[in-house]
Amino acid sequence: MKIGLRTIKTAISATISIIIASSLGLLYPTSAGIISVLSVTNTKKTSLKTGMYRLFSLALATLIAFICFSIIGFNAVAFGIYLLLFIPLAVRFRLSDGIVVSSVLVTHYLVEKDLSWQIIGNEFLLMIIGVGLALLMNLYMPDGEKRLKEDQEIIEAMFRKILNNMAAYLNQHSKERHLFERCTELRSFIRRGENWAKDYRENQLFGSADYYLDYFNMRRMQNNILQDMLRILEKIVVEPEQVENIQKLLQHTAETFAENNDGQEILDEIIDVYEDYRKKNLPQTREEFENRAQVFQLLQLFQAFIEIKADFAKAQQEKEAH
Repeated sequence: MKIGLRTIKTAISATISIIIASSLGLLYPTSAGIISVLSVTNTKKTSLKTGMYRLFSLALATLIAFICFSIIGFNAVAFGIYLLLFIPLAVRFRLSDGIVVSSVLVTHYLVEKDLSWQIIGNEFLLMIIGVGLALLMNLYMPDGEKRLKEDQEIIEAMFRKILNNMAAYLNQHSKERHLFERCTELRSFIRRGENWAKDYRENQLFGSADYYLDYFNMRRMQNNILQDMLRILEKIVVEPEQVENIQKLLQHTAETFAENNDGQEILDEIIDVYEDYRKKNLPQTREEFENRAQVFQLLQLFQAFIEIKADFAKAQQEKEAH
């Protein structure tokens, strides 16, 4: 049986919550523990948001309960009417996460047949202790940045291998299908990285932490372009010298493919390749024309592939400048 970190934090926060509520002489101290159990989430930001929303939810619930119990009395009918009013209002104000917890605390008003400031303070203290301990436990999170950097290295190594193989198999047709499989595998790694990046961002309480999410989104778009390039690569049948420049481009990109490469050098080389193709003799047959068009389309897609990284690098520079 494996006990995860979240389970450990939940058990500790619930235990301490009950101890604190009991030591303060609060009524229903175990409720603080239950609130803590329900408030330990996967990230720091979600725990903070959950805590704040539940406090707002309790304030709304207490107001509605005060009206219902004052008019109808402390009975089941009043509690039912309270639910009829509270649930849609909580949903309307996006406080639905606190419906169950707040309603449980409202039952304490019903059981005690009391809505004095003392009992109201008791319920708010239970909520504050429960969500506060949950947030305190969630302040400790494993260092997710190391895992993100490891995923970056794996993904970049996979890109380099695919680009090298594309250069080697350009104008050949017997060994290309496995490259589609590698692109599919690469997509799964990128998707995993995006999920880690979302969790990492949610665990940063202060400042912006969008870099890794932007990075994996950029690589996902590049992987989509790679797949389009492979579909064209399957169809190209020309003389080797017709694709020699593109092969060199792919090889050079594979050699220099890295997080800190802004792609500008490759874009300059692509312009040179365009110029070189313009100087070549025009196709003489329909077949030559169609093949040359395929080569030109492949080059356009490759340019889009590099421009995605160049735009990403430019956007990051602008963010750092501000």
